Amino acid sequence: MRNQTARRVAVLGGLRIPFCRAYTAYANCSNQDMMTAVLRALVEKFQLRGERLGDVSLGAVIKHSRDYNLARESVLSSGLAPETPAFDLQRACGTSLSAAVLIGAKISTGLIEAGIAGGTDSISDMPIVYPEAYRAILLESARGRSLGQKLKPWLKLRPRHFKPAFPGVVEPRTKLSMGESMELTAKEWQLTRADQDQLALESHRKAALAYEDGFYDDLIVGFQGLTRDNNVRPDTSLEKLEKLKPVFDRSAAGTMTAGNSTPLTDGAAGVLLASEDWARERGLPILAYLTYAKVAAVDFVSSEGLLMAPAYAVSGMLEDAGLSLQDFDFYEIHEAFAAQTLATLKAWESEKFCTERLGRSGALGTIDRGKLNTKGGSVAIGHPFAATGGRILANLAKLLRERGSGRGLISVCTAGGMGVTAILEAA
Repeated sequence: MRNQTARRVAVLGGLRIPFCRAYTAYANCSNQDMMTAVLRALVEKFQLRGERLGDVSLGAVIKHSRDYNLARESVLSSGLAPETPAFDLQRACGTSLSAAVLIGAKISTGLIEAGIAGGTDSISDMPIVYPEAYRAILLESARGRSLGQKLKPWLKLRPRHFKPAFPGVVEPRTKLSMGESMELTAKEWQLTRADQDQLALESHRKAALAYEDGFYDDLIVGFQGLTRDNNVRPDTSLEKLEKLKPVFDRSAAGTMTAGNSTPLTDGAAGVLLASEDWARERGLPILAYLTYAKVAAVDFVSSEGLLMAPAYAVSGMLEDAGLSLQDFDFYEIHEAFAAQTLATLKAWESEKFCTERLGRSGALGTIDRGKLNTKGGSVAIGHPFAATGGRILANLAKLLRERGSGRGLISVCTAGGMGVTAILEAA
């Protein structure tokens, strides 16, 4: 580390490809295909061809073993100078926001002048894993020196060895899916089906209006024939949402449906960050500054809901920044499920939760719902796990640029009971 005064971290802008429902337009695309498309678009937009950046941090949650060096391979195909280093990072749904925080920290401390943070995920191209016993046969055969030694392990082969195991978003500690875990939290916080459907409806309406207004025109680059997210439903209604059956708790007590949860999604996003000097030398406008960030984790096995860590992270971040929850012009709260967003808001409004669990003197309070996910959230737009933080960061930077002042709060929940949060301030 360099012994110097911290520098401001400038957000110059971001791009993404349209987010796409799994098994549709990107069915034959890999994580590298999608991530490279985003990097190439960033290189073109910011005239970075042949430019050597200080570092690039990218990641994916679900990826093949061939993608062990995903970030570096994507950079080598991007048009950046091949001398640009890159590294993979994975923090579940907080991957690209965590990547941005790390790149920002390097810029702030003077280690680098500029870098890219991003993420990608493909459900359509997920790795298929076969049983451990089958893998053992393959390895034993590969170790054999003679033909007999290579053939002998195959005598153990049975039909059961060909039953594939598909990756799932299941917590190893609880054996519950993320949706099943969230249903427990929804019941704990007494979240109604009506409130969840209403938030989902608003998410779609805001996203559709943002497209009509041209907000996404310079944030999305076309890919595989798509120019916009294909999950946004401009014609959805409460009546349509009410007809959907619960999917995680199929009893009468279940409240979470496919309509008020994020769909399985493919996509990629990236953001360019830099020092002020680097940006000004190249005549690139600064949209916003990344000023604070915080990560938290909870004991979701015994004492807290799986996706409640952002409530803790935001509380700590506000203390660091000397701000109140109401001191923001925009709130970008990742809608992993409508229930997650609502539970987080209720936690901040609860004096008991804030005093007993956050150690505060009182409740954080309410927010102006008109400032929440103003251009749509993950329920409507979709959620390629590692890409969502990049999408949110680019959106918020543009919102602050258009407003010309103010600040915005980002909150992202992740698997493993973690939360990643950040604050952006207008340039």
